[in-house]
Parts: sequence; structure tokens; C-alpha cells
Amino acid sequence: MIGTAGWSIPAQHAVAFPREGSHLERYSRRFPAVEINSSFYRPHRPATYARWAASVPAHFRFAVKMPKEITHIRRLAGATEPLTRFLDEAGALGVTLGPILVQLPPGLAFKPDLAGFFLDFRVRFDGAIACEPRHRSWFTDEVDQLLTQFRIARVAADPAVVARAGVPGGWPGLRYHRLHGSPRMYYSAYPRDALDLLARQLAQGGGEAWCIFDNTAEGAAAADAMTLTGILDRASAG
Repeated sequence: MIGTAGWSIPAQHAVAFPREGSHLERYSRRFPAVEINSSFYRPHRPATYARWAASVPAHFRFAVKMPKEITHIRRLAGATEPLTRFLDEAGALGVTLGPILVQLPPGLAFKPDLAGFFLDFRVRFDGAIACEPRHRSWFTDEVDQLLTQFRIARVAADPAVVARAGVPGGWPGLRYHRLHGSPRMYYSAYPRDALDLLARQLAQGGGEAWCIFDNTAEGAAAADAMTLTGILDRASAG
């Protein structure tokens, strides 16, 4: 599953998308997946999620970012009520709901008692979960074993806070790559050799593979996602 963070269509790449329909409708006929980031900042009504689900093809999937109230304000503690509310809202996506993305604040170090949050989360949600920790204490065998226990994938992020953060970890049933742009986060496009390497990584290994480009500030994400899709398509055809 290759896509971008959000479904805006950069003007310089508009010719590569269908001309008719809403931005989401046009986007969903070019890519098979998208990551909803707006859910991090504000809630969406179930009717809004349902409307989005109704406007995309049957094969399309949405990843949904967990609200900052849970991850950044409550820091995974005492979050049962907002977690339940969020899952009820996002659940309106129905069969188009893909992974829930749990991006953690850079200052949140791993503590064993955080297992309580992940247990509560897993009890309430049986779908795919991808966790993107950003404190170096999370990148250990102990943490990967804990995440695997709860069937939670650890995101492979670029730029990576430590080398291990750049490769998928945790539960191997899902490999979730998030590319924020490097060297300039959210702006820089990726060179062709980096996309070739990424294509090989996505084609290898088991489990479901996702790749989301978050270098959206100047439209690089759409271009990188289209290039990566082309590389994989040619490889599978050959």
C-alpha cells in the first residue's frame, strides 16, 4: 500500500490524476491508500468518515492517526475515554479502515507500565496497529517483543532517530514505512536510488507492507509515491 499523508493534489502533479471528482475521489483512483493526519489535531464525526469511505474504490484503505490528546497530552495514560471515542469515530470507515497510526512524542521514553495502554487498545481494536516511537529508548529487543505480543508493528521512519528506527520492528505481520523527507523534513524529495532501495525492501519479507510519504510541504510526497509505484509495477511485470 503506497500513499501520502493526506490526499491533497499538488498543482504541479495534477495532470497525473483524474480531472473529475473531489480531491479524495481523484486521489483514490491514483493511489490505493492514504494516511489521515487531520485526526491527530481534531475529531471527525462518524458521518464524515462514512462519507470518505463511500467516495473511494472498494480496494482503497485509510490509515488513521491517533489523536494527540491520547499520545501527546495524556501520553498514553488515563486515555480510555478518548480512545473509545476515537475508535467509534474511525470505525465508521468500515472495511476501508486500515492501520491505526500511534505516533509518540519525541520526549516519551519507554516504560514497562505503558503495556497497560497497549493491552487496553488491543482489547478494544482488533485491526492493524502501527506505532511510531521517537525516543531512542524504544528501539530495543525488549520493546519489539512487547509490541509483537500485542500484534503492533513498529514504524520504519526516515529520518531515523537511531539506526534501528529506520527498519520495521515489532509485529512482522505489518511493515509500515513513514518517510518525512530528508535532509529537510517535510520538504525534501527522495533521490531515485533511495526509492529503488525502498522498493526492494517493500517487495521482500512477509506481512502487509505500507509506505506513506509525509514530505508534503512542496508536493514531493505525491511525486515520490508515483515514482515508487512505477518502480514496483515494472518489477512485478518483469
